[in-house]
Amino acid sequence: MLTQAPKGTQDMLPKDAHRWQSIEENMRRLCALAGYREIRTPIFEHTELFQRGVGDTTDVVQKEMYTFNDKGNRSITLKPEGTAGVVRALVESHLYAEALPAKLFYVSCPCFRYEKPQSGRLRQFHQNGVEVFGAKDASVDAEIIDLAMKLLEANGIGDLKLSINSIGCPECRKAYHEKLRAYLQPKLSTLCKTCQERFERNPLRILDCKEDADKLTDAPAMLDNLCEDCREHFEKLKSYLDAMQIAYEIDPRIVRGLDYYTKTVFEIITETPNGNLTVCGGGRYDGMVEQLGGPATPGIGFGMGVERMIMVQDLRSIAPQAPALYNVFVVTMGDDARTEGIRLVAELRAAGLKADIDHAARSMKAQFKYANKVGVGKVVVIAGDELAKGVVKLRNMADSTETEISRDAIVAKLLETK
Repeated sequence: MLTQAPKGTQDMLPKDAHRWQSIEENMRRLCALAGYREIRTPIFEHTELFQRGVGDTTDVVQKEMYTFNDKGNRSITLKPEGTAGVVRALVESHLYAEALPAKLFYVSCPCFRYEKPQSGRLRQFHQNGVEVFGAKDASVDAEIIDLAMKLLEANGIGDLKLSINSIGCPECRKAYHEKLRAYLQPKLSTLCKTCQERFERNPLRILDCKEDADKLTDAPAMLDNLCEDCREHFEKLKSYLDAMQIAYEIDPRIVRGLDYYTKTVFEIITETPNGNLTVCGGGRYDGMVEQLGGPATPGIGFGMGVERMIMVQDLRSIAPQAPALYNVFVVTMGDDARTEGIRLVAELRAAGLKADIDHAARSMKAQFKYANKVGVGKVVVIAGDELAKGVVKLRNMADSTETEISRDAIVAKLLETK
């Protein structure tokens, strides 16, 4: 139907705009404190970018991407996540040749995945995220984790639990994959079809399966098979988190759902009345820049869904209060008074006050009713008598008291009580 939004999408209505703006402002404010700069990338990219960058063994690439051929018969995909597009921009624009590390963030980035819509999971959703390039030390891993925790807390989302893991590098994963396949082989016939398909191409992803998790509780852990470099990196991360007094637990089951991750992976979970919910996830992807045509450059980042944060705010009944729509509303009676009212509104707005006047040609009584309905605290009244005397009346809507004030002094008076 033309008057119904497509399944898996939702409108951001004016009554909710302040909530999105608050989340975005917190993102910009906290990222600026740590030297992150904003980046915006297109909502669609060449399909190959995601096949190579995200990984063609992932559910995202195999099952969930919105892919189509454009009029030039080029395969185009609406981006399912934010990282690959940022890496592409880094390589294309040679940002890696600037001072490193390059610390970037994006706000309300539109993403698209074709999956069954459910609570906290939409087909079009928006992500806030950061990406850092050119920093190999685990200190930046700790920094972005700390930033993610502070962002969630700034938006009222507390009771956070941080889980960390290391999934090693391509070198130490080779031996681990063989060990994991040897463990999985006798169980393979009992696993789901998706896990069976992953067995040869990416057995690590089998550990991410929710359907078969109970059958794999004794699977060998990547943490026990790290090379010296990866082990040292993970130990440093833990020491940095300890130094920052950030509590964490080690969860060897975290592998994340995208193929580009290396070494550090993490998830941040919050408690809700409906159970635990993951509100942020991220990790390292040290080989991705090189894989997409750039020089060898370490990378790390995280993403958090805006709609999911808003959902948690609702579950916790902590939605921020909407700001007042207007500081003042001008009520007039008569054509001459209306002209003067329009002039006054222009002066009020120029002074930085949120002001308006009736545009629906309503009666004076109806104007007051409207002002009350939209929650205006102060109303300036201009009628024939006030106009002739060079004054206006200032009404306090809370107690209906009125004060007569010189027309020339009203703007300054309203600024005093803003």
